[in-house]
Amino acid sequence: MELRHLKYFVAVAEELHFGRAAAKVQITQPVISDQIRRLEEELRVKLFFRTKRTVQLTEPGKIFFKEAQQILERVEKAVSAVQKAERGELGSLTIGYTGPALYTLLPEIIKAFRDRYPQVELVLKEICTNEQVEALNSGEIEVGFLHPPIEGDFESISIMTEKMILALPEDHPLTTFTQVPISKLSDQSFILFPQQEGPYLYSRILSICQQAGFSPKIVQEVTPQPTMIGLVAAGIGVSFVSSSLQNLNRPGVVYRELDVATPELELVAAWKRDKVSPVLQKFLQIVRETTISFPR
Repeated sequence: MELRHLKYFVAVAEELHFGRAAAKVQITQPVISDQIRRLEEELRVKLFFRTKRTVQLTEPGKIFFKEAQQILERVEKAVSAVQKAERGELGSLTIGYTGPALYTLLPEIIKAFRDRYPQVELVLKEICTNEQVEALNSGEIEVGFLHPPIEGDFESISIMTEKMILALPEDHPLTTFTQVPISKLSDQSFILFPQQEGPYLYSRILSICQQAGFSPKIVQEVTPQPTMIGLVAAGIGVSFVSSSLQNLNRPGVVYRELDVATPELELVAAWKRDKVSPVLQKFLQIVRETTISFPR
């Protein structure tokens, strides 16, 4: 039994007329009559009562009609699903991101994608840059929002670059400065992220301190950045954070720039060059559109 036999049978069952059914499926009446006869022989069941003037379903025919309709509907849904998947409109996408990405364009990108492709399941994982690189290589994630430099066979889209600023407790003496002299930080307690979470940025922060003649006194190493901000508010120390963290509006914290050029934190969307699914293509299209419209 072939799928076309079910289509022929359903056409006759719906029309109860071989001529109209034949026209509906675009074959001749003798052909559709012969196909129905062959189907009945294969099933060893009479599906229709036929007279010169009428065609009626038998009781077994009525049952077969219902089942055949459901089969054809499922086939139609399967065809539609696979076509949507080919167009990137159905499926799933696993996305890695670092904490700072949440306070920049990532939420806007996710919302725009979900609005346009609601049938795609998005799985989000917050992991640091180094772990994202490993996850991209292993296929655990398909696209990552992370911070260069990264090594490997990747392509990327630059989302934005933001400078690091100083987070201070609101009652800290250094809040009186519009731009804090870096030399004033030599005796301060620092809250930083662990070196392995962002080795490049970590080394850049140490470098500007060392250029000013001191090594920072690190009293806490924590992630994510909102936790760092919470410790600053508690008076544990000061911290370097990305400027987008000001969007948190965390009470008890004041942000200031330094009087020297501070490291910049670039955010990119990266993916393996040879692993671009249709869904990922659609997602990257949204990334590009959102990034282009974002004021620099």
